[in-house]
Amino acid sequence: MIDEVVEPLRREALAANERRLLVLAGARPAGLDAAADVLDSAGIDPGRAVAVGPEAPSGVERVPVERTRDLLGTTRDAVIVDAHDRLDPNAVGRTVGVVDGGGFFVLVAPPLDDWPDRRDSFDETLAVPPCSVADVTGRFRLRFVETLRAHPGVAILDVDAGRVERDGLTGPGPRPTARSIEVPAAAAFPREAYEACLTADQVDALSSLESLRGDGQAVVIESDRGRGKSSVAGLAGACLAAAGEDVAITAPAFPSTRPAFERARELIEALGERVDGPGDAEDAPRGFETRAGGRLRYRRPDDVGDADPDVLLVDEAAAFPVDRLESFLDVGRVGFTTTIHGYEGAGRGFSVRFRDSLAESDLAVTDVRLAEPIRYAAGDPVEVWSFRALLLDAGPAAAQLVEGARPSTVEYVPLEPDDLLADEPLLREAFGLLVLAHYRTEPADLARLLDAPNVSVRALLYDEHVAAVALLAREGGLPADLRADMYEGGRVRGNMLPDVLTSQLRDQEAGVPVGQRVMRIATHAAVRSRGLGSHLLDSIRDEFGGDVDWLGTGYGATPDLLAFWDRNGYSTVHLSTTRNAASGEHSALMLAPTSEAGRALHDRHARRFVRRIGPVLTDALSGLDPDVVRGALAATDAGAAPVALDLDEADWRLVASAAYGPGLADVNPQPFRRLALRHLIHPSDPDLLTPREERLLVLKPLQARGWGEVAETLGFHSRRTCMRAFGAAYRPLVDEYGTAAAFEERDRY
Repeated sequence: MIDEVVEPLRREALAANERRLLVLAGARPAGLDAAADVLDSAGIDPGRAVAVGPEAPSGVERVPVERTRDLLGTTRDAVIVDAHDRLDPNAVGRTVGVVDGGGFFVLVAPPLDDWPDRRDSFDETLAVPPCSVADVTGRFRLRFVETLRAHPGVAILDVDAGRVERDGLTGPGPRPTARSIEVPAAAAFPREAYEACLTADQVDALSSLESLRGDGQAVVIESDRGRGKSSVAGLAGACLAAAGEDVAITAPAFPSTRPAFERARELIEALGERVDGPGDAEDAPRGFETRAGGRLRYRRPDDVGDADPDVLLVDEAAAFPVDRLESFLDVGRVGFTTTIHGYEGAGRGFSVRFRDSLAESDLAVTDVRLAEPIRYAAGDPVEVWSFRALLLDAGPAAAQLVEGARPSTVEYVPLEPDDLLADEPLLREAFGLLVLAHYRTEPADLARLLDAPNVSVRALLYDEHVAAVALLAREGGLPADLRADMYEGGRVRGNMLPDVLTSQLRDQEAGVPVGQRVMRIATHAAVRSRGLGSHLLDSIRDEFGGDVDWLGTGYGATPDLLAFWDRNGYSTVHLSTTRNAASGEHSALMLAPTSEAGRALHDRHARRFVRRIGPVLTDALSGLDPDVVRGALAATDAGAAPVALDLDEADWRLVASAAYGPGLADVNPQPFRRLALRHLIHPSDPDLLTPREERLLVLKPLQARGWGEVAETLGFHSRRTCMRAFGAAYRPLVDEYGTAAAFEERDRY
C-alpha cells in the first residue's frame, strides 16, 4: 500500500516542485511504522527529515512539540508530525513551512472518523478550571479533518485496514519554468549577488537592502514561508561584508540562519574573497571575514549590543518580543525579515506593536514584500491547505462592506461556535479581524475559539459582515482547594485575572467571584473612531452584567489603550513590574465590577494598588513611560481608593517653599510624591497642569530620576531650567490642595 501511493505521489511532487501531505490514520504504532516506510519508498534520506512528537523513525531527528520554534527558517525533505498525543495548531503552522518542494508533510493521526471525539494534551490546555477536559468540544478537529478530506494534494491512508482513502494525486500540473533575472542598472551590490537571486522579488529585496550602506536606515522584508527572505538577507550581508562592513545576523536560534549563511558563503567565494572565520561545523558556519576587513557573523540576541556591529540583520523577526526588537534599532542600520502568515513565536507583535515603534524612530524605513515562492511552486497544495486549515490567511471583510457601520446601524450578536463552524466566511472575517488587530492571536486561538468551554465571541455585524469583534473568557468561580493551591504558588490554566490577584497580590478570595475577561477586542480599520469598540463593550456589559460579578481585561499598557478602557468604565488595579514577552509592554489589569462581590474585589485591589504604586514607581517601574504612568493612575477609581493628603505643617511648608521660594524638594521627596499621586489619581481639576507638567511629576518625585535625565527626557535646556519648571508645576497644586500652613509659606514670597 505504501509503495503504490508514495512513489507516484513523490514523482508528481518533484515534477511540479510542490509538496504533498500524507495522513497515516490508525493505531499509533502502525502509523509510525508506515512513516518510516514512506521515507524509504520516497527515497528520502532520514537525515533530511524531522519528526515532531515523542518518537522518531530510525535516523530521523526528533523535536518535541514544544520545541518546534527551533525549526523556523530550516528546510527538510519531510516532516513527520505525530498527532496522537497532541494536535497543536501552532506546531502544525510552524512545521508545515519547513518542507521543501517535492517533499512530504506526514501526519500520523488516529482514525479520522474518531479523531474529533478524542481528547488529547492540547485539549487539556483548553480545559480552564472549573471546567474539565470533558467540557472541551472537538469542533476544531472536525473542521481540520474536513480540510484533509477536501483539499487537493492530500493522501489519506488507513494504516489499520491497509486501505487507501485518497491517493493525493492532483494530475498533471504546470512544470517549473526557468526564471529570468535582470540586474538593476544602477546596482551598488556586485552583479554576482543579483545573479544568485532566484526570483524578481528577491532582486527587488536585495536592491532595497543596498540602503543599509548608509546610516539611519531600516529595511523590512515580509513574506510567507518559502519565499527566500533569509537567503536574500544572507546575500546582502555578504555584499556589505565584502565592502568592509561589520555585519551581524541574529535570530531566536542559530539553525534558522543557516540559509542566510549558506548563501552568503557561496557569494563570498564567487567574489573571490578570502573566507576566514569560525564555524561550529563545515556545513554550518557562524561567520567569516573578508579581504576588505569586513565580517559576517552570527550573534545571539543578548550579545548584539556588546558586539556593536555596523549593520544588523534580524532573521525571523516576528519571533522576538517587542522590547527586544526595539533594542535592535539602536544599531542604526538594521534589516528585518519576518513571516506574514506564520505567527512565529510572539505572533503578530512585530506587525501590530513594533511597527508603531519603527515608524516613530529616526530611521528611514523601506518595506519589501516577497510573493513568489522559491522552495516550492506557486499554488502549492500543502500551503493552500495549511492556510485554510489554520486560517493563516484569514482577513477582515473588505472595507466597502462595512463602511456604513455606526453604533446605530450595527447588530450585536453572539457568534456561537457551531454557527462559525457552519459559516466559513463569517469565521474568516471574525478570526481575521482578531489576527490583524492583536499581537497575540495565533493558530491555537482558532481551536480555543471553537472548542474552549470558557471562551465566547461577541460581534457587531453590519449587513452580515463583522465590523467589530470581542473574544471573552469566563474566569473565577474556583473551588477552595484550587484557590489554596494558587495561593501557595500553583499554576492554573486560564483565569488570568484571578491568578494574578491571588498568586502575585496575595488575595486567596480573588478566585471566588465570577467574571468575563475581554481577551481581545478589535474594530475594523475602515470604521475605527466611530465608537464601535465602546458600543461593543456596552453591549457586553448589558448581556453579562447580571450574570457575573465583574468584567475585566489585561493587556500591554499604552497611553491610548489606557484611555480607551478608562472611558469605558474599567479601572486600574495592577501594573506588572516586568514587561510582557510578546507585547514588550508592562501589562495593566483593569476591572469593572457588576455586583456587590465584584465591587468588593475591585475596591480592595484598587486600594492596594494606590498604597503600593508609589514605592513601585521608584523601584521596578522607575523606567516606565511617564504617559503610561499618567494613564494608569488616571484610570484608577479614586472613589474606591482615595489618596489621603496626610501632609503635616512641615511637609506643606517644604512643598510651598519649593514651589514659590528657595525650598528644595530633594531634602524630603515624600510630600511631593503624595501630592503628585493625589493629583494624578484624583485631580480636582483635570486641566490644572499641562501634560508636560504631569510628566515632570511622574519622572521626578514618583520615579525619582535624576535632574539631568528628567531635563533631557522632557527637552529642558538645562538642569536649572528643569528645576524651575518643577517648582512652577507645584504652584497650582499648592493653591488647589494646600492648607493654611502652605498658604502662609506661599505668601512669604
